[in-house]
Amino acid sequence: MGGSSSSSASCSSSPPRPSTPPPSKPDIVSVFADKQVKEGQDGTLSCEASTGDVTVKWEKNGRSLECVMDKHIKRQIGKTFSLTIKDTTKEDEGNYTINLSNRSGSASCSAMVIVELNEWRTVQWKQDSMITSLKNFKINNDNIRQLRFLLHGPVGAGKSSTINTIKTIFDGHQFINCLAASDLSGESFTTKYQKYTAGAVPFAFYDLMGIEKDQLKGVQTDDIISALKGHIPDDYEFKPQAAMCEDNRYYISDPTLNDQIHCLVSVIAADKVAIMDNKVIQKMKTIRAEASKLGIPQLVFMTRVDNVCMLTKENLAKIYQSKKIKEKMEECSTRLGVPMNCIFPLKNYHEETKQNEKLNCLALEAFTQAVYSANDYVKKFSRKDKCVE
Repeated sequence: MGGSSSSSASCSSSPPRPSTPPPSKPDIVSVFADKQVKEGQDGTLSCEASTGDVTVKWEKNGRSLECVMDKHIKRQIGKTFSLTIKDTTKEDEGNYTINLSNRSGSASCSAMVIVELNEWRTVQWKQDSMITSLKNFKINNDNIRQLRFLLHGPVGAGKSSTINTIKTIFDGHQFINCLAASDLSGESFTTKYQKYTAGAVPFAFYDLMGIEKDQLKGVQTDDIISALKGHIPDDYEFKPQAAMCEDNRYYISDPTLNDQIHCLVSVIAADKVAIMDNKVIQKMKTIRAEASKLGIPQLVFMTRVDNVCMLTKENLAKIYQSKKIKEKMEECSTRLGVPMNCIFPLKNYHEETKQNEKLNCLALEAFTQAVYSANDYVKKFSRKDKCVE
């Protein structure tokens, strides 16, 4: 009996392939540092991540970065990511962010690129010669005892602080008797028409209440105009509800050139220019228009520059290389209608207890221009007097 053989085919399934493990979640190991780069030079931001298995997106000022050929160069070498900005201009300044992501998560970091412009205005950074020149200054009108400067502007702009700073420079020690308005209270400490002098220099500074948008708050526009003309006596206490009139017993009815203001200084805070109320701006324009009719020279001191520019905050000597400062000056020029060469950015003493020469030099540059402008104004009257004789 023949045997039969049978074969049985066995079906076996292939072992399951091991699933690919998810990539590790990206973390930033080494973040960007803020970058200061001179105009025309290249700037590079670089960071290191925990993994290179990521999708990369770049942003500038919160928006997707539109890369330009030969301008922006993005690189990834292993876990290191970089962005190079070629031939920087002021338009390249901003906050740059890198976003790294994969299916396990995401990570990001940001840094500021600050472009140092080519210096567009020079400053003498040694104070001694400027102080000496002002101490020896001779007014070109024998009838004038002191050049008189009126500081006006919104509450908290830095009028009183500017006077404190100038007095500190000339008196040689910190002067804080001229109380400054608080940012928190928003109220002016100055209620009177106060006169301040500094050392033996022939200059007088006048402080008054801040300008406010409400008609019955702050100093009245007509009071500032009366002060320009010399009708307001020293220590007169302002009344926000009513401007001084000719019937007031303190009114100076026939002021001389010694009673009048010789230079009007508008004080504006750099960090508040954009948000200044239009009613305040209009009041200041009205005062400036009247000063122009009288022929009184006008300057703008733009304070608190350290609040708007990191470059300037770290080094005041770079103030005229700052894109932010130039933009704020341009904004101030547009809103007030003042030429750029009449605007002087500066920083006042606030937290400091010791004198800072760079701070002093900025204030002295601004004040020296005010002195020359005021002197030119009174010089015109001296020539008229001689013609009459």
